[in-house]
Amino acid sequence: MVAQTSQPVAALRPRAFVRVAGPDAEDYLQRMVSNDVEALGVDDACDALLLTPKARVIATLRIWRRAEEDFLLLTEPELGDAVTGELRRLRFAAKCEIEPEQHTSAILFSGSEGIPNDEYGVPARELIDADVDPTMTAEELERMRIEAGTPRYGRELDDRVLPAEAGLDETHISFTKGCYPGQEPIARLHYRGHVNRRLRVLAAEEAEPGDELSHEGKAVGRVTSAVPGRALAYVRTAVPAGATLSLSSGGSARLLESK
Repeated sequence: MVAQTSQPVAALRPRAFVRVAGPDAEDYLQRMVSNDVEALGVDDACDALLLTPKARVIATLRIWRRAEEDFLLLTEPELGDAVTGELRRLRFAAKCEIEPEQHTSAILFSGSEGIPNDEYGVPARELIDADVDPTMTAEELERMRIEAGTPRYGRELDDRVLPAEAGLDETHISFTKGCYPGQEPIARLHYRGHVNRRLRVLAAEEAEPGDELSHEGKAVGRVTSAVPGRALAYVRTAVPAGATLSLSSGGSARLLESK
């Protein structure tokens, strides 16, 4: 939970930033990412994915429309070059500039200014280049992310994970917009299939990233992130909420109800 203090509760949020701007910026992004960029008004934002044709995640994005022809893409700090490179590689004749930008980002758990952010399980805003004194540590923010069940690239997400396994089909994908790389396998899984594992929150005192999970003697998953008391893990969908799982490093964990 966010502690109540006399000053705004805030934390720094490491980011990489990519600018996509020009007459074709909207059209190009609409053809490249998984969410409906055309639906954004100026100052609106949405979550989206940059995917391979086989629907593997290249990067998670928060797309902010700063002006009619000017979009700022917020991604994880290690993914800025990948996003810039992929968008430049497929730009062809699209009239838009694709350039990295340098900014700072902070998460503020009060107020109405900034970009909405739902990564931490409570209402929050993301402020760009704001003069904010952090009142939360990175470790406290990480706990909130894990408790909210929010995946992060490099831990819960890589090129082996399907978006639906991480729950990103509910937050980062439009099933009514036009084509984009990865749309076919995304739609096929959504309408005709199902995933065999999902990202879940565990109650666990001593879990460690990489821990293998077993239930009734069978391997059922793997821990991806952990803090004392909570962990994130991919778990087979057949395992019921409330089940006690064994950790390969010793001890046990309890599978919590999905939010």
